[in-house]
Amino acid sequence: MSARAWAGFAAMSVLWGIPYLFIKVAVDGGMSPAFVAWVRVVLAAAILLALARRAGSLPSLRGHGRWLALYALLEIAIPFPLIAAGEQHVASSLAAIVIAAVPLIIALLAIRFDSAERATGRRLVGLLIGLAGVVVLMGIDVAGKRDEMLGAGAILLAAVGYAAGPMILKRKLSTLDPRATMGASLAIAGVVLTPFAALAPPDATPDADVLISLAVLGIACTALAFVIFGALIAEIGPGRALVITYVNPVIAVALGVTILGERPGAGAVAGLLLIIAGSWLSTDGRLPPGLLHALGGRRRRGGQQAAQSSVSPAIRRSKPAGAWMLNMRTGVLPRLLKPWGTPGGTSTNVPGGAATGPSSSSKVISPSTM
Repeated sequence: MSARAWAGFAAMSVLWGIPYLFIKVAVDGGMSPAFVAWVRVVLAAAILLALARRAGSLPSLRGHGRWLALYALLEIAIPFPLIAAGEQHVASSLAAIVIAAVPLIIALLAIRFDSAERATGRRLVGLLIGLAGVVVLMGIDVAGKRDEMLGAGAILLAAVGYAAGPMILKRKLSTLDPRATMGASLAIAGVVLTPFAALAPPDATPDADVLISLAVLGIACTALAFVIFGALIAEIGPGRALVITYVNPVIAVALGVTILGERPGAGAVAGLLLIIAGSWLSTDGRLPPGLLHALGGRRRRGGQQAAQSSVSPAIRRSKPAGAWMLNMRTGVLPRLLKPWGTPGGTSTNVPGGAATGPSSSSKVISPSTM
């Protein structure tokens, strides 16, 4: 994967690792699952539609209503309340670990719907190891506990929607501006969830921690996350993009333990170890380009210093000044968030567009070669 893809991967791992904590706070604070999902969706839709309108990208959605509606149902309207309902019965950390089954479900769906996403070789081994982690978790920590089994089952059903949604996004909606796509999808999901939220409103004024949780869920974990996620799918495909679900549990478990006082059992610990191994293998068993460069630089540093000691000062000064600053100027994450060009064009900033070489302003160092 490129440096830009790794940056998006890291951002999504955090943004989709923390929702389980805030969902747990909200449902334990008296919010119904439908109401939590509705508030989250409406907040995010308002933000993204405003950004899309300002960018003038909303007209590009014409003719895509059917696929937007299907994506909204599978990725948002069904999974969001199911996860919140599941967290009424299971710990936030366990919920995140169950969602780790998403990449494997994508591999299973790809057998029928997307040959390009079929996992083979090392990726398949990684996906199976990750699934083994989920099986260990369910078999040790949840087995025999009816309420927890129901909660975990609801979350696993949500994982099916999470697997199907990105495949639709890649095949039918990837050429559109993610702000418009996600904003419209969230708005559709909000309409679908409105009657369910109206049937289960809060019984009392929510506490401050509940209100903060709802705001974080809508603004950061949904609005910002969906924009980055749309760009990440266009960059590396839904199968690899959703390997973030193998990293999310690490963050979710850490937050659950430190903030909520949760105590993961032996199955959760064993499952996490297997999930981390599966994550590494599912991304081709490679380290991020930036980390590889750093490690390689350390190995070469001693030899370079020795070599430079025998070189004249004039030659040592001949290295292009500001080469590393160029990478800061062409940064990785900002390129994921900047407005995309014409849908379907050849710019590397267009989701689904053909990749082009680096521009003349980034010949020294570009994110794709870090």
